Amino acid sequence: MISSGDWKQLGGKLTGSRTHVTAQRGVFTFMPTVHVKIWCHLLEWRVTTRLLFGERPFWWVGESGQFMGTSPELTQFSSTCETGPGSPSGHAMVTGAVLWVMVTSLSTSLYAWSGSFLLKIFPFLFYMPILLAVCISRVFILAHFPHQVLAGSLTGAFLGWFLSRWVPEGKPLKFFVHISMGLLLGALLLHCGLEYTGVNLSWSIQLAKKWCVRSEWIRLDTAPFSSLNRDCGAALGLGLALYLKPGGWSLPRAPRALSLAFSSMALYHVNRLPLPTVPTLLFYFLFFVKNTLVPLIVIAFIPGLVHSFTKHMSRKGDQKQK
Repeated sequence: MISSGDWKQLGGKLTGSRTHVTAQRGVFTFMPTVHVKIWCHLLEWRVTTRLLFGERPFWWVGESGQFMGTSPELTQFSSTCETGPGSPSGHAMVTGAVLWVMVTSLSTSLYAWSGSFLLKIFPFLFYMPILLAVCISRVFILAHFPHQVLAGSLTGAFLGWFLSRWVPEGKPLKFFVHISMGLLLGALLLHCGLEYTGVNLSWSIQLAKKWCVRSEWIRLDTAPFSSLNRDCGAALGLGLALYLKPGGWSLPRAPRALSLAFSSMALYHVNRLPLPTVPTLLFYFLFFVKNTLVPLIVIAFIPGLVHSFTKHMSRKGDQKQK
């Protein structure tokens, strides 16, 4: 899933100047986007679900009572049985937001390089097809209704446009720590307050367990608080990466491509790391640490290693010439 994988989905200062800023924009667009989704989840208890249609298709068909005796046959997949409410679609929201940042950054780079207006608008030709493919896939696997992916796409596109104008360049580490802890504590306080008033916040988890055809498809990393951990971990990781190497690493074109390839492979393996689900608090802690590592790997560790390697090879080449 995008969330692991989401995530959270990144030449310049990730691997040079332009992409480093793009990575910052991407992470800081991703964070509020997921936070909007989390707050929607927390506020979607039984009364508002009927108004916001927060049900997911794979359980709504059985719960709605609309198909007495003639219930349609549904084909579920391993990604179908998500445990949070379905409105709006988090996958569509995050894709719409982060993809907007990537497209606009690439558009600016192409225009600065070529001066061509046609090349400037070329990246935007991929925005709608990719977003549409994500939306169709979410509807196809019975994870969302069409109006939920539409709401997620519109919200994500707006957040991408609005938040991409604010890049936290030059902010101290405590700024990112405050954001990370603020998001976490804010959602936890709201969660405790709603539970204190008698609101059942686990209603969607109970329905997912009831109607999912295979119990192993119910994964803890799809729960709303897993998204919150991912969000807060990404904020802290971005702050640590910028603290360790302010301004990022400046790499030539070939090392930049090498850094991007190694970063992609590293993120693939980090995403596949198995985490213990019992006890639950241990899972959430390790999930937080895992997602803190993602910005560190992409912005600091891998580009730093590639920079050191290319510098070493350059010195060896100079020594041979002498």
